[in-house]
Amino acid sequence: MSELPILHRIDVHHHWFPASLKKADQSVSVGWRTPPENLPWTPWVSLRAMDALGIDLAVLSLPAGVPGGAVGMQNRRAAREFNVHASRICLEHPGRFGFFACLPIPSDSQAALEELAFALDTLGAEGIALASSYGEGSSATYIGHDEYDPVWEELDKRGAVVFLHGAQTPSSTPYPHPFLGIPITEVPNETFKAAAHLVVTGKRRRFPNVKIVLAHLGGCTAALAPRVAVLSQHMGCTLTPEEILEDFASFYYETALSAHETTLAAAETFVKPGRLLLGTDFPAVSKDMADWYTKKVDEFYVDEPDKLAHVTYKNAMKLLPNLKKRLDW
Repeated sequence: MSELPILHRIDVHHHWFPASLKKADQSVSVGWRTPPENLPWTPWVSLRAMDALGIDLAVLSLPAGVPGGAVGMQNRRAAREFNVHASRICLEHPGRFGFFACLPIPSDSQAALEELAFALDTLGAEGIALASSYGEGSSATYIGHDEYDPVWEELDKRGAVVFLHGAQTPSSTPYPHPFLGIPITEVPNETFKAAAHLVVTGKRRRFPNVKIVLAHLGGCTAALAPRVAVLSQHMGCTLTPEEILEDFASFYYETALSAHETTLAAAETFVKPGRLLLGTDFPAVSKDMADWYTKKVDEFYVDEPDKLAHVTYKNAMKLLPNLKKRLDW
């Protein structure tokens, strides 16, 4: 194995946990244990891990579905406070952080549009983070639902970036084992279902200017996209199988907790050139867990240093041009 060159790294999947989230308790409720050394979270927790992992800059985002609660003033106020806080973190640590802004619940259209404009135009957010679905139980709707169209229309008009992350939605059956909680088994599937919903409803094609990044390599998207292509058309989708596959390939995909020889090989054949990005999911996982996957990326591209550089930072720089203002290289 040849020696790897020194690389820049930009982590597009990096969370931050405001104290109000009570992250440890929330994680236990869905069958996960957030590494205790990462709590309570501060920027310094991330910076120490970033330095150890060789990450120059991390794009911060809240866990999917935050802020929660019902549509209303409290939800709107929380979104504003979180976004201002994230912006302040970036200012206090220049060159190390960017952020994807959160929105009030997107069905609260006017409030979501106002926050979107404030976050992008005033705070300088890199893009918008959205969950795969909003609501609970039978009242939940996936992000391609018509009620979210005003937000998609504005995102499309701006050519904005969306970071799409699976919600921590329980399955209709209990998760199978304490070692296989919702973040392990369900969250990646929720990302896939949201992507598939956008494709088969025609929303991906209707809003082509939105640059959508799917978390965790899109979950099982590469494996199930061909299944959707044929069977969804059989069930009435007006797109051809080839059009469905084309729309799945139009997403961006990031590597957090997913990089391995098998998954990266699939991504190489499925994802369009320039649309694969580096992610870690820190601090939801430990530094060592993030390092395991980051090394898998390095190893897979060991004989293709230029392609490795594109995955680790060049693709992100092209997708998120605001980062040039944050970085000094």
